[in-house]
Amino acid sequence: MSEPHIAISLEAERIPWGGQEYAVNTTYGALSVFVCGDQRKPALITYSDIALNYMSCFQGLFFCADAASLLFHNFCVYHIDAPGHELGAASLTTDQPFLSPDDLADQVVQVFDYFGLPNAICMGVMAGAYILSHFALKHTDRVLGLILVSPLCRAPSWSEWFVNKLLVNLLYFYGMSNMVKDTLLRRYFSQELVNSDSDIVRACRRLLDERQSINVMRFLQSIHQRKDLTSCLRKLSCRILMFAGEHSPFYEEAIHMSKELDRRFTALVEVQACGSLVTEEQPHSMLVPIEYFLMGYGFYRPVHYSNNLPSPTSPLSPPCISPELLSPESLGLKLKPIKTRALDDDEF
Repeated sequence: MSEPHIAISLEAERIPWGGQEYAVNTTYGALSVFVCGDQRKPALITYSDIALNYMSCFQGLFFCADAASLLFHNFCVYHIDAPGHELGAASLTTDQPFLSPDDLADQVVQVFDYFGLPNAICMGVMAGAYILSHFALKHTDRVLGLILVSPLCRAPSWSEWFVNKLLVNLLYFYGMSNMVKDTLLRRYFSQELVNSDSDIVRACRRLLDERQSINVMRFLQSIHQRKDLTSCLRKLSCRILMFAGEHSPFYEEAIHMSKELDRRFTALVEVQACGSLVTEEQPHSMLVPIEYFLMGYGFYRPVHYSNNLPSPTSPLSPPCISPELLSPESLGLKLKPIKTRALDDDEF
């Protein structure tokens, strides 16, 4: 398998990568939101996994020229970093309140209100996918679509419970040690990629060195206390596109979630030879499914990106989505290394 890498093409260099960081004051403290693009455009909200921020979680996807052309042309992107996970974050203090997953979801709605966003499409990875799913269940009218990468929806399994407890103790006593970084890398990437010590793994390891251990521990403790959302998933009426890495420790979690969601509005794309962090390990595998997903909302990818192209400012329109756009035939059969899981009727 060829080694994944992040490269910025000449086309990507013409895309406006600049943005502005905002400190949004919420009921539970300040939250960093990095905004890229024209705020008159429809909103795309992102939320990262534990110990990651928008750069370490999404740069592989957003540095793909085709993805950038599609996403930046159609959206203003609001990258939400978990408390204390922004670039250059200071250590959280002991007097700051412990935040439950419910609190973290409430912070998201306060971000919406701060920027005056009536609704948005949301993209989350692992823990971030859980927070945004929880937010979508609480505020169904604010979420028009979900793109979830290796999503979580149940309480931690026994194996995850053990790993989380180990990580919390290591972070508390030893900080961001090599054992913590190795464990997190196995959470993100396939074992083959971790063993190869590729550029992307080395870059992620360096970024983990910059994280404050107490901040990572606090977010991990919050997600460790998450509740099971299974019984509520049918309440989600928006379109949902999910990606599950074949070698992700949360692969079965994504399969379970796909069975519980309304199959009329849900597509699950399995990415072969990949871990949980599909946005970094195999970002190109996400391009065609995301493009099909967004086409139903009236968005498109321009052939040549230009700042002079018209900016879509009208509200999103989920009813115009054709179910065929999310069918296994349209998503999976023509894609490598992607396959779309077709669930048998007896699995429901």
